[in-house]
Amino acid sequence: MLPTDVLPADVMPADVMPGKPAAEAPAGPSPDEAVAAVFGPAGELRSGAWRSAGPKAPGRPAIDVRTLTRVLFERLSELPPEAPERERVRAALIEVNIPLVRYAATRFRSRNEPMEDVVQVGTIGLINAIDRFDPSRGVQFPTYALPTILGEIKRYFRDNVRTMHVPRRLQELWVQVSGAMEELTVTHGRVPKVPEIAASLRIPEEDVRACLDAGRAYNAASLEAAQEHEGGLALLDRLGYEDSALAEVEHRDMVRHLLVQLPERERRIIMLRFFANLTQSQISNELGMSQMHVSRLLSRILTRLRSGNSWEE
Repeated sequence: MLPTDVLPADVMPADVMPGKPAAEAPAGPSPDEAVAAVFGPAGELRSGAWRSAGPKAPGRPAIDVRTLTRVLFERLSELPPEAPERERVRAALIEVNIPLVRYAATRFRSRNEPMEDVVQVGTIGLINAIDRFDPSRGVQFPTYALPTILGEIKRYFRDNVRTMHVPRRLQELWVQVSGAMEELTVTHGRVPKVPEIAASLRIPEEDVRACLDAGRAYNAASLEAAQEHEGGLALLDRLGYEDSALAEVEHRDMVRHLLVQLPERERRIIMLRFFANLTQSQISNELGMSQMHVSRLLSRILTRLRSGNSWEE
């Protein structure tokens, strides 16, 4: 169980607050007064009585959360499982201890998950803790319930939130890495480096890097979503594309290698025909030869180029 010094004052039992002796705890109503404020003459739960915790309600003594929770649990233990009043007392316990759930949920602010969803999941852990709690063991309820609430929230993030599957070992190690990062940030006044985190936890740097990658696997970004730090460009706009001429690179290189082996006149004919896009008639006028001769030379040159053989006179 977690120590009570991790709990805030509004959910921590007053008689175990750090630095305050039990004798200095503020005097609350007696058990009889608390019972009279919460339950009616016939033992029924007063409607909305648990909402009088904190500020004093008109005509009733102020009841702190600790006393109210204890009184409700005592009443719950007295009721048989089939009693209709049992559900009302149980609902009152849930509502009274919701601040404990909200406190636990604040630990997961950095997960970019709606806080309402986290609180809802934590409430499931609170309900489980209420159903399993045994007041006779002498343990304060917040001390017992907080690990159960945190465990339910962590299970939710582990099984339902991640958009990518992460090995269980890295999920558990990520909890230690994130905790070490918070401590080192406070100690050094800056974001810790990977070697510092690894040295603090005494684990390999490769495991720390893997955990950092796993910690970013909670949410997937849309390729069409605009990125503020990229001037509004979407990820899709920054991705490369396949060059349609990429498949011709090898062919172009081979043709270039064969062209340099041609005599100057034949190479010029090829350049005029296929690079300058001149007709055979225009080439014959350019070189001062008949069109028929140009046609025969082109046929001969192309045959040699297709065979891949070097040019021979």
